[in-house]
Amino acid sequence: MPPDKVCKTVHQYGSMPVSREDMEKLQEIAEDYSRVKNYVYAGFGGIGGLSKIYPGYTVQNEIMKRGLREALGMPSVYFRLAIFDALGEVKSQWTKTKSEILKRIGSNGSLTEGEKHYLRYLLKVNNAFDAVLNRKEVSLRQDLQRQFEMLAGCIDRKKADNYLRRQVRRIHVRPHTDSRDGFSLAERAYRYGDHGIYITAKEKRKRIFIPLTDGNQYTRQLYLKLYPQQGHVEIKVPVDVRVRKHKDYKGRIGLAAGMYVMFTTDEGHAYGEMLGQYQKELEGWIRTQSMRHRADGAGEAGRKKYTDRKRKQTRQLHTYINTELNRLLRTEKPEAIYIPKLPRPRTYGRDRDINYFVNMWQRGYIKKRLVQKCREQSIGIVEVYGKGIGRECSQCGAYGYRQDWVFRCPACGYRIQEKRNTARNVKVRGEGITAKIKRTAVWMNEGEYSLILPKGPDGSF
Repeated sequence: MPPDKVCKTVHQYGSMPVSREDMEKLQEIAEDYSRVKNYVYAGFGGIGGLSKIYPGYTVQNEIMKRGLREALGMPSVYFRLAIFDALGEVKSQWTKTKSEILKRIGSNGSLTEGEKHYLRYLLKVNNAFDAVLNRKEVSLRQDLQRQFEMLAGCIDRKKADNYLRRQVRRIHVRPHTDSRDGFSLAERAYRYGDHGIYITAKEKRKRIFIPLTDGNQYTRQLYLKLYPQQGHVEIKVPVDVRVRKHKDYKGRIGLAAGMYVMFTTDEGHAYGEMLGQYQKELEGWIRTQSMRHRADGAGEAGRKKYTDRKRKQTRQLHTYINTELNRLLRTEKPEAIYIPKLPRPRTYGRDRDINYFVNMWQRGYIKKRLVQKCREQSIGIVEVYGKGIGRECSQCGAYGYRQDWVFRCPACGYRIQEKRNTARNVKVRGEGITAKIKRTAVWMNEGEYSLILPKGPDGSF
């Protein structure tokens, strides 16, 4: 993708319920799509399939010869796409596995530096990685083979290879899907027209027509999401939008995140002050409905009503979040934003009310939307190490305490609203990191920070 463009997802919706007959046809395609993906996962998701998943045509040709498509009666336009979707997820799973092994190698004190270097080399070179896992002779092109033999000759290779195999067995998970509520559409599988979209069915020369709420037309791969109980569909369209650059966006701000107030800046400005209220209402309603459902044993109609109401309330919450994020960027006009790396979700004590509320915190959605909006507006984001950041005094650096939403420093006597104190510390850490960065990255994890979308070619803002 060109550097001046960023991908975002737009949504299209059906303007009226899909007939039961057409919905069943779409569900049949979705079920076959899921079966094909699970077939690929089962056959090529383990170490035995490593040599075949790159670039993927080997897998496609092999599966085509087995007659699976004919057995399912599935159009090739869906069959091939399901294979490549599954292969993409298999590759993604292997990337996660390698990343986790890389972390373990770095923190393993029983490995020598030579053994660590050798293992990192295997993780980097796919053919060598595949050969070691499958206990085959490593055969690479001449320059790589020379490098491999040099690294292997200086260590206990058997020990290192066994360590790698053991870690893969512990970490790697073969993908699987139970989702049958949607499928991807290649360009040849649909056609826009008559203020709607025609989708290829399993029957030859038959298409399913779905009227849409808008007249927009796209020529790219789509994803069709099915809601059988409501009789509705949703189309997700990835589009490339031009990055906007603002000459008047020059500020640098630190942000403190919260469950009740979405963000507080280092200047004390609050955005998303009603976030806690929205989340509390959603959490209370879900908890009440769940208890009632367990007590009364609500039927299909009750479950449909519950799902529709939950989706509506969640959509309202997300609309509020996006509105406040837009207000933040429009008001603060930042060139760079510094945010703390939030801790992982966990259960807080034995108070059920608190646990329910924490589970409703839209932290992941908020971060995802903030990153996306900043990329679209050419705003840099630096994520800083957040441990202990709320207990430091932003005036003198000593440790203080929080009481009644106010931070108090016993060392210098400084008092300030606790979230603003955190935001000031975030900004100080972020500016220190920015000064050290000398290279470009889209997302770079270095233990203490992550850099997201730097502005300049040298990594500076």
